[in-house]
Amino acid sequence: MHIPDGYLGPASCGFFYLVMIPIWKTVSVSVKKNLKAKQVPLLAIGAAFSFVIMMFNVPVPAGSTGHAVGGVLIAILLGPQAACIAITVALVVQALLFGDGGITAIGANCFNMAFVLPFTGYYIYKAVSGNSAVTSSRRVLASAVAGYIGLNLAAFLTGIEFGLQPALHHTAAGQALYCPYGLKAAVSAMAGEHLLIFGWVEAVVTALVIKFLQKQSPEFLEERRG
Repeated sequence: MHIPDGYLGPASCGFFYLVMIPIWKTVSVSVKKNLKAKQVPLLAIGAAFSFVIMMFNVPVPAGSTGHAVGGVLIAILLGPQAACIAITVALVVQALLFGDGGITAIGANCFNMAFVLPFTGYYIYKAVSGNSAVTSSRRVLASAVAGYIGLNLAAFLTGIEFGLQPALHHTAAGQALYCPYGLKAAVSAMAGEHLLIFGWVEAVVTALVIKFLQKQSPEFLEERRG
């Protein structure tokens, strides 16, 4: 669901940068204060994992791509603030070195995938898992539900951002200057593939890793931050 350069107008790109700057500052302060020294390598691994899983993407008709992110898994293990930083790093590297997602759209891509996805997924996980034991199957189910909903919400917002561009930026004759697809086409394209395919990939990957950690290293699931 990377947004490339040229699909969002300057005002839209600037808006998301302005939204993300205080978020980046807040999560950075939180991670610096709360993340333990022994968890720092996990943060790097989380960024690498997100980078790799996002590279397996499939073109979507609205001008974007469909893929899993791994954001909910990182949020469950390290907290949503750390997940925000890890995914931001992955997105910036992809944009600068591989052209996967636009440089002008880094703010928008981070809003969708590094903020909305991990924070939404994390709190859904907490709500569904409740006070269940760390090794409970309920936590596996909660992680799958959280991964599916978190990814699809991010894709839905991406579709809205695409779909608003023709109304926000157009010529006097009504011709779109940036993304040419309206809300119906953009949201359908983005939401459709993620609801049917990539949301399930995110759910399955998240659940499998949580299930593995329950058996091999349950201590990784014992502490979570809100």
